[in-house]
Amino acid sequence: MKRAAIIALVLAFAAGAAVFADQYQFRQAYEPDTLNGNPEYDGRLVFLRVRYNPGAPGYYRARGSNGEPPWMHDYPTSDTHLMKILKELTVAEPRTDASSVLMLDDPALMDYPIAYMSEPGYWTMSDAEAKNLRTYLLKGGLIIFDDFRENHLYNLQEQMKRVLPDARWFVLDQNSTVFNSFFEIRNFNFGYYGKETYYGIFENNDPKGRLMAVGGYNQDLGEFWEFSDTGMMPVDLSNEAYKFGVNYFIYGLIH
Repeated sequence: MKRAAIIALVLAFAAGAAVFADQYQFRQAYEPDTLNGNPEYDGRLVFLRVRYNPGAPGYYRARGSNGEPPWMHDYPTSDTHLMKILKELTVAEPRTDASSVLMLDDPALMDYPIAYMSEPGYWTMSDAEAKNLRTYLLKGGLIIFDDFRENHLYNLQEQMKRVLPDARWFVLDQNSTVFNSFFEIRNFNFGYYGKETYYGIFENNDPKGRLMAVGGYNQDLGEFWEFSDTGMMPVDLSNEAYKFGVNYFIYGLIH
C-alpha cells in the first residue's frame, strides 16, 4: 500500500473516531440526569423547556465546540432570566434558580401550564410524544415555539399536524389577546432574523378561543433573554423580547 493511501486511511480512521467521541460526549453531557434543572415541586412556577431528538445529524458540530443540541439553545440562562423578570413585574412566584427539561412523552409534562421549545425546525418526535402533547394542549397547556426561520416553519407545521391534525395556524397581530395579557405589545419590528410574523393555534380553530400554541417566525426571543445582561443586545430590544415572554406566561397562567 502506498504511503499516501496509508496516511489517508489513518486520517479517515481518526476522523471517524473523533465523530464517535463527539457523539459519546454529547450523550454523556445531555442525558436528563446531568442537566442543571428539574427542581422538586414546591408550589412555584417553573420554566419548562422541551427536550427532543433533532432530525438533523451532524447539527451539533455546527453549533460550536460545546456541541449543544438545538433544543438546548440559550439554556439555562434565558430560562432563568425570563423568570427573574416575571418575578419582578408580576405577582407570579416563579423559581429563578433552576428550570425544568422534559421530553414530550414524560407524564410530568402535565404538571406545567406552559412549555417552551427552541428551534422547532429540527424537531422530531415519536407517536407517544405526539399523543402526550395533544393531551397536554387539550387539557389547557400552552406551548411556545421560539427561534425558527426560513423553511423551519414547514417542519413545525408538519410536526403539529401529527399532534392536532385538524388545527389551523392563524397569524396573530397587536389585537390578539396574548399580546395584551399584561403589556400592550405594539412593537413587531425587531425580528432576530428579519421581519417577524407570529402564529397561533386556537382551541376548536376559534381565534376568540384559548390559544394552545404560539410562535414567532424569524424571531429568537431566547437569544435576547440570554444576553440581556451582557451588553451584546440592545437594551430596548431586550426589553421588547421580555414583554413577549411575560405576556406568554401570564396568558398561559390565566387561560
